[in-house]
Amino acid sequence: MPSLNVTERLKIRSLSVERLRRRALTRTLSSPIFRWRYAGAGADQILIVPQELRAADPSFWSEVAHGHFGLASQIADLKGASPFRVKPPSPAWARELHGFGWLRHLAATEEEEAAAAARDLVLDWISLRNATSGIAYEPEIVGRRLISWIAQAGMLLEDLDARSYSAVMSSIGQQIVTLKATWRSAPDGIPRLTCLIALVLSDLAVSGHDRQLKDAQESLIEELQRQILEDGGHVSRSASVLADLILDLLPLGQCFHSRGRQPPEEISASVKKSLGFLRFMRLGDGMLARFNGVSTGSPATVATVLGYSGADLELPSAAQASGYARLERGDTTIVVDVGSPPPLEMATEAQAGALSFEMSSRQYLVLANGGFPGPADQSWVSAARATASHNTLALAETSSSRLVRHPQLEAMIGGMPIKGPDNVFSAAGEKDGQIFIDTSHDGYLKRFGLIHSRRLSLSADGNTLEGVDALRPPKGQLRLKTDLPYAIHFHLHPDCRCTLDEPSLCRVKLPDGRIWMFSAKGSTLTIEESIFYVDSAGPRPSLQIVLRGTTFGETDVQWSMRCEP
Repeated sequence: MPSLNVTERLKIRSLSVERLRRRALTRTLSSPIFRWRYAGAGADQILIVPQELRAADPSFWSEVAHGHFGLASQIADLKGASPFRVKPPSPAWARELHGFGWLRHLAATEEEEAAAAARDLVLDWISLRNATSGIAYEPEIVGRRLISWIAQAGMLLEDLDARSYSAVMSSIGQQIVTLKATWRSAPDGIPRLTCLIALVLSDLAVSGHDRQLKDAQESLIEELQRQILEDGGHVSRSASVLADLILDLLPLGQCFHSRGRQPPEEISASVKKSLGFLRFMRLGDGMLARFNGVSTGSPATVATVLGYSGADLELPSAAQASGYARLERGDTTIVVDVGSPPPLEMATEAQAGALSFEMSSRQYLVLANGGFPGPADQSWVSAARATASHNTLALAETSSSRLVRHPQLEAMIGGMPIKGPDNVFSAAGEKDGQIFIDTSHDGYLKRFGLIHSRRLSLSADGNTLEGVDALRPPKGQLRLKTDLPYAIHFHLHPDCRCTLDEPSLCRVKLPDGRIWMFSAKGSTLTIEESIFYVDSAGPRPSLQIVLRGTTFGETDVQWSMRCEP
């Protein structure tokens, strides 16, 4: 495990102090002395109901009706009991349960029986004392639950008797007060944004709770400006978190209009920038490029989000702040990771994929990183984060970024972050219609004294991709004392087939029958087994092309892919 430098140790100490400060502030603001500050005039009614933009699955109701509650890729057999009274299959399942995002599936059926079940489940949650502690009252979960209840208020409050109506509204009011006092203790990143979105939404939508709208609005704007980078990416370098964020921010903007208010320009600007970044990261298969925590998903979800971008939204020419580059010609689209890992406090899902890339041809994904496993496949996480699970070079069977084991840090951020490389360089250009990118990283410099550099060149028609991977010591440094093995990985999507034609030539067949020929010089070409971690059905076997060799300190490997006419 890597050692931490002085700056990083000071950072951890600062994070620890900040965490203690937030916890102390939360305890103070949650006390009866200060609770009056957040209490509104009441929560008598829902004034506006925001639009639910997330896709819904009406079949969820049929599973619930048969006693099965499927969340976070896991199913709990209720055996006639309430889902709040059974042992959760996993913490991820419990968080989704108490977040109530699944209410939209019941609403989508438009069946009274499903709506009645939804109301009963909400009332059951309110009646349970143990639902007011632990996971259920993590600030982010409270925020998610408020967003879900308010969005489905039309279904939840319909036909309730006076006592039940009062119980639901009272619970909403209490949760708003709780969240206003505790959001500061939410983990950094998207969890904190979720809390603030819920607070602004609640202040707009719930009667008697608009006194603190200005404060919540200002805090949300501050967090958006801090977390959303100038190119629209998120500071965590994960594109998938932006899709969920936008699906919360868009209805929030509509709520401002419904209350006769103009949405803050800063919120609208963050949405517009992030939509542009998502379009930048989308490949031909409709999915987001699988870097740094991007997990299972649906092209329909991405399409839904981008459907709100408008025809005039321009694709960014680069995403330098987020550390990504894009090459696109003809039917071929390539996205390259040319960034360093995010800050330690947001690197628990970051991956060691420096200089890796993904490639699509028309609507088919050809080269794909392993991706980040879903909540039901956490045993695969370590392998998926490794450099060898990405389309890049791995030296001496090690990763370019390394896991950081630090108990205090892990406790603060909820997992092991990664660190390194310290420096990643990239420069793009164009010549005679061909576009190229030169990039390098120093993730292997301290351990092995070598820098990995890569050039990717895409022809004007998009039918030829040429690459050069090189290992070099810094100027003035002598060759290595011992030769080191390297492997350059090219992971194929499971729907692609691959056969070896000659020792340095293989054939990649796409589902539509088109052929891409892969050739290499300066290494040994093999076809090996691989795993695609982010298939909707779980990890799926696939194949990979691997270029192997040893380096004494200066190595160049040339390779190319050409689409046959």
